[in-house]
Amino acid sequence: MAGVSWDASRRRIRSTRADAVLWLWEWLSTGAAIGPNSRRGRRFGSFGDGSVICFPPTALMNERYIRIGRDTMIGPHVALSAGMAPGQECLSDPVVSIGDRCLIGRGSGIVGHLSIEIGDDVWTGHHIYITDQNHGWADQSLPISRQSQPEAAVRVGSGSWIGHGSVILPGSTVGERVVIGANSVVTGDIPSGSVAVGAPARVVGRTDGG
Repeated sequence: MAGVSWDASRRRIRSTRADAVLWLWEWLSTGAAIGPNSRRGRRFGSFGDGSVICFPPTALMNERYIRIGRDTMIGPHVALSAGMAPGQECLSDPVVSIGDRCLIGRGSGIVGHLSIEIGDDVWTGHHIYITDQNHGWADQSLPISRQSQPEAAVRVGSGSWIGHGSVILPGSTVGERVVIGANSVVTGDIPSGSVAVGAPARVVGRTDGG
């Protein structure tokens, strides 16, 4: 009986510890989230009421060149950056703009150098990546890391959905009310009202059923 009692006590201790760890993580997740009135939130070019960046972020860089609209949720483990290095003076302002009522999925990256514009009511799955800068490789005598990094503005129209794991590359324009299928790679223009899938993404249907 003593052995049974000891085993039961150990189980209760483990359960209590697990509950304590979960409580602490939930407390941190709530308390460390970034909102418009937090010290970190005030670094942004603008940060709309009701918006939040969930804890923990992966990276935040040059926030003054990033603008976030109202009632937008940016999930945990998301990277938001403007420019190449902390403290850089960027040539455009804003570099990254995210509209009202957006939802950016966990583990995503939005990395701007020139212009990334995300409209209102844009939702994404987890682990999407949007960038407006690429790597050049025209000079075969140099490693890619030492070649030019051309930039081209990116725009995602209002009301669009970007599926899990998708990538939107420099110079791309995603129209309004577009669905981008999971794991797609957008390299050009996707017209409004389209459903596009694949790598590179191709239009396969219409969101209005046409």
